[in-house]
Amino acid sequence: MNQQMGSRRVVVTGIGMVTPLGLTTDESWEAALAGTSCARLITRFDTSSFKVRIACEIPDFDPLLYMDYREARRFDRLVQLSVAVAMQAVSAAGLEINDDNADRIGVLIGTGIGGLETIQVGFEALLAKGPMRVNPLTGAMMLPNMPAGQVSISLGARGPNFSVSSACATGSHALGEAFEIVRRGDADVMLAGAAEAGLTSFGLSAFHRTGAMSTRNDDPARACRPFDAQRDGFVFGEGAAMLVLESLSHARSRGARPLVEIAGYGATADAFHVSAPLADGAGAARAMRLAIEKAGATPEEIDYINAHGTATLLNDVAETIAIKTVLGDRAYEVPVSSTKSMHGHMLGAAGAVEGALTVQAIVHGMIPPTINYEYPDPDCDLDYVPNEARRASRPLRCALSNSFGFGGHNASLLFRRYDGS
Repeated sequence: MNQQMGSRRVVVTGIGMVTPLGLTTDESWEAALAGTSCARLITRFDTSSFKVRIACEIPDFDPLLYMDYREARRFDRLVQLSVAVAMQAVSAAGLEINDDNADRIGVLIGTGIGGLETIQVGFEALLAKGPMRVNPLTGAMMLPNMPAGQVSISLGARGPNFSVSSACATGSHALGEAFEIVRRGDADVMLAGAAEAGLTSFGLSAFHRTGAMSTRNDDPARACRPFDAQRDGFVFGEGAAMLVLESLSHARSRGARPLVEIAGYGATADAFHVSAPLADGAGAARAMRLAIEKAGATPEEIDYINAHGTATLLNDVAETIAIKTVLGDRAYEVPVSSTKSMHGHMLGAAGAVEGALTVQAIVHGMIPPTINYEYPDPDCDLDYVPNEARRASRPLRCALSNSFGFGGHNASLLFRRYDGS
């Protein structure tokens, strides 16, 4: 059944991105098509005692392009990135926020961790100097809802405003829940996305202790190898992306040009393990099926999948099985790529960044690659668009973007080519 019948259609009219690939949407997209690896030795802090010493850092980000010095000094890097991508997205959409429409424009920004840099600095001050030397803004700036709150304040958006957090599925949940808000009529426009700035010494310590990160410190550019037989874990990344989601009728009324339609969203749980996926990918498969059904689409219409593709041993196999479960024999015909191979795993921001790249794939008819794919894994036997971007053989009708998180969270988004109707 087409569950979208009788509810509002939702389109994407603007994108903002700050990623290791680039400081704008265009820069990030062009670097993704070029197959650029952003993994390198960490420069932000001393990693000499770490087993993992590589990550995908954002080079040369200047918050002063988006805020004054006082704000930049006060905000956690997480909030800085969020404000930046929100301003980019609103500009790209040609959206003016004023007293006439502000109550109908909301903000939903997810993060898997919150203001980790603020937390770490505050705790270090506590240990070294005592409680009265902890910055009084720490309590506000460490909160995971602060990106959404500050973007609302900066832009004057007075509609629904909150955050979601579901580990590595956060970004897709944020886009999906914002889609539902517009779809059911609680807002005309939602600025939706996610940000993560967890690349601190404590953040790296915590995640490298999970054993899920690559230790190819001597060859960073080739470290992240989704679906490859020699994969040994993910590479830490940071970044943010924002999409302007609005009802089709609202976009038309203001003369905005839709990029794509966001048509389906599925969210499920494995109810299985704190970090490992179900071996048969059943939870992931249910999320994909729900996204397809809600869009009123069929598996035969799926022309591309942006995979979660973390380059961990268990995830890549489980996701491959899930795709085959949903698409059947057609799974072998559908290109699947993991852009994490280039920009790293941004944790909570991953789904938003990958959702934005999926939109770009549909708009441009180009499929970004999975780089560092050299040694086929017999358990991962799909078309992973190895090493080089590919022009689609026909316009991409529908594309899925998958995200799966620690705790068994699964989210899948279906984006559909907008044909003007």
